[in-house]
Amino acid sequence: MLRELSQKYFGIVFTMLLAFFLATEITQTIVPSLQATVLAQDEEPAEEKVAEEKVAEEVAPADPAAPAQQPPESMLKWTFKSLGWRYTIAFLGISFAFVALLIMNLLSVRRDAFVPQHLVDAFEAHCNEKKYQEAYELAKNDESFLGQMLSAGLARLQQGYAQAIEGMQEVGEEENMKLEHRLSYIAMVGTIAPMVGLLGTVDGMIMSFQKIATPGSSPKPWELAEGISTALVTTLIGLLLAIPAIMAFNIMKNRIARLVLETGIVGENLMSRFENVAPKK
Repeated sequence: MLRELSQKYFGIVFTMLLAFFLATEITQTIVPSLQATVLAQDEEPAEEKVAEEKVAEEVAPADPAAPAQQPPESMLKWTFKSLGWRYTIAFLGISFAFVALLIMNLLSVRRDAFVPQHLVDAFEAHCNEKKYQEAYELAKNDESFLGQMLSAGLARLQQGYAQAIEGMQEVGEEENMKLEHRLSYIAMVGTIAPMVGLLGTVDGMIMSFQKIATPGSSPKPWELAEGISTALVTTLIGLLLAIPAIMAFNIMKNRIARLVLETGIVGENLMSRFENVAPKK
């Protein structure tokens, strides 16, 4: 079941990323060609305007330092060029870690992972038939949150009902701590991603000001744009990773708190039938 859900979530994420890249490529290739076709169908420029442009080209001196005009790059290529290998590898690592942590936490906050209905029904059936050993084995072999709590409570039932409830609470706190620790790594992604983006911002601005501060140099606009593009793109990608990470952390944190409370209530209700049976301590 877990393997099927993991494949399902990985497929969804992969499809979303592929759709994003395809949309970017289509936007950067097909749309400009359509615009060029539409402009070509418009009426041709006036002869006076053409003559003025020719005169301006003849009068304006050619800049030997200016690069030859090239067709516009796609958004994907321009983004990779702005990031460079360092920030590309850093953001890819953060992205893969975020997707893996998100899938792992989504699988752990399912209702069946906390309070499986089949366990509740089977446990009540065994207790109604007074098959307490079978009920204990059922809870012990179940890996859900409720199963761990019930097995801990039944194991201490010989020491008294109060000790059994205390054992259930201890296991509940331990399992809750594990879930919160696992979830905290998503919050770490939401903290690290914008910090890497801020590092790229400072790095890009230093690159631009370094060219300005060089004695006897007159940097061209496209030379300064390289550092500025690095600064802006790294900040953008850092925020694009941090915003969903923070949202996912808060949503799943609230869900865990609600499911833990519900599991505790169901567990105590199932154990309440042993209150008058367990020995008093």
